[in-house]
Amino acid sequence: MTAWWFNNKTGEVEEGPKSLGSDRDGPFASRAEAERAPEIIAERARKWAEEEAAADADDR
Repeated sequence: MTAWWFNNKTGEVEEGPKSLGSDRDGPFASRAEAERAPEIIAERARKWAEEEAAADADDR
């Protein structure tokens, strides 16, 4: 199975891990998914922040 990565430094999609780990996000299951990496990561970060805020509110 081929894994796809998004290179944050170049903004390009890579088939397989070719660049430094600190420069890439992934793996993703498809090229299309890797192309959307910045969106996917932002969506996940928003979701985690909302969950954390809700958990903090429950702790009060």
